Amino acid sequence: MKKIAVIGTGYVGLVSGTCFADSGNQVTCCDIDELKINDLLQGIMPIYEPGLKELFDKNVRRGTLHFSSNVMAAILDAEVIYIAVGTPMTSTGKADLTFVKQVAKTIGENLNSYKVIVTKSTVPVGTGKQIEAIIRKYSSGRHPFDIVSNPEFLREGSAIKDTMNMERAVIGATSEKAFQLISDLHQPFTTTIVKATLETAEIIKYAANAFLATKVSFINDIANICERVGADVTKVSEGIGLDSRIGSKFLQAGVGFGGSCFPKDTAALLHIAEECGYDFKLIKAVIETNEGQRVQLVKKLLTSLGSLKGKTISVLGLAFKPETDDIRSSPALDIIPYLTEQGSIVRAFDPIAIVEAKKQLGGYQCFYTEDIYEAMKDTDACLILTDWQEVKKLDLAKVKRIMNQPLIVDGRNLFDLEMMQGLGFTYLSVGRPAIQKHKIISRTI
Repeated sequence: MKKIAVIGTGYVGLVSGTCFADSGNQVTCCDIDELKINDLLQGIMPIYEPGLKELFDKNVRRGTLHFSSNVMAAILDAEVIYIAVGTPMTSTGKADLTFVKQVAKTIGENLNSYKVIVTKSTVPVGTGKQIEAIIRKYSSGRHPFDIVSNPEFLREGSAIKDTMNMERAVIGATSEKAFQLISDLHQPFTTTIVKATLETAEIIKYAANAFLATKVSFINDIANICERVGADVTKVSEGIGLDSRIGSKFLQAGVGFGGSCFPKDTAALLHIAEECGYDFKLIKAVIETNEGQRVQLVKKLLTSLGSLKGKTISVLGLAFKPETDDIRSSPALDIIPYLTEQGSIVRAFDPIAIVEAKKQLGGYQCFYTEDIYEAMKDTDACLILTDWQEVKKLDLAKVKRIMNQPLIVDGRNLFDLEMMQGLGFTYLSVGRPAIQKHKIISRTI
């Protein structure tokens, strides 16, 4: 059992801290945001993540999980300190390390014994060395310490499972002692340990996310070709995904990637490449393709309706993916403002992310509802942006009755083409032949 302080109670910090507490450690999650800490002390979650609340309640009850806004006290008491604060993207694409550096300074000022300081946040190569220099400066060399890079690989919507059954734990440490300590912390998660240097561990996270983002943009480019030649991208994905060298994951064509990781991390990796003088053409193309997918979807809507002015359009899905309320870089954040600026009346459905969406889209007129049929009633078109179960299980016969016209533009390829043809929809998906009411046409409209 170790005494662990997790600084930052966002998605990564809260999930990681709760899971470390569940494996028998004494964990204090701390944050300078007193309102957030007060909510946590009352059992109010700042994020939605399946299984988190149950695990949270269990470990609060048994006394292994604690919360505090007194960051200094948590540092003084801890043997291991995890830095899990935000590293948002700047206007240039560079990761903003302001919060990381502030935490490092606070640690240095309150270093009272040997501690292992672990970076959980996604940070550029060289950040570990910067943290080490800052702590050394503000601690005046009074006590020894070690730095570890231990990046997270959590998927929103399955983060608890991803932690309890980790595929791998990457540990880059400045000493064998620190490596062994963090390795031991991960033993309950029965994971493969990847031992690395600080710099290697830091770039592994970016490389992993950039590669997955590349798969998404690659299949979306293939989808755009499929539409032009009358092919079906879902069959292309199946055909290439069965090749063990490629694999089927992240080969689902659609409206593109969003969330807190891929957009930010691809931009940060591009900035890292530029700083070291390398022209990373591939990742530039990945970002460009992803941005273009949202435009492609809106073009299909425009082609079908002719004009968006005065049209009522339902948008199904505000979160960037199902099973989360995270709307960071969600397609809806780009598409809803565009629709309203063009004079459309927007009716938006999401079962979880409405509160977060309103914070981001407060300046745009939009009707929000958790009732999917209410969102679709009397609409001229429907845009599917998130593959929620509620969307997958739609009563399409009912949908056809309640819409002004049966036009669906599907950014997630949820429905069978022949079924939609039989029901009489105009159905435009991604990388598949278009359906105009009772007819399938081989080329995109």
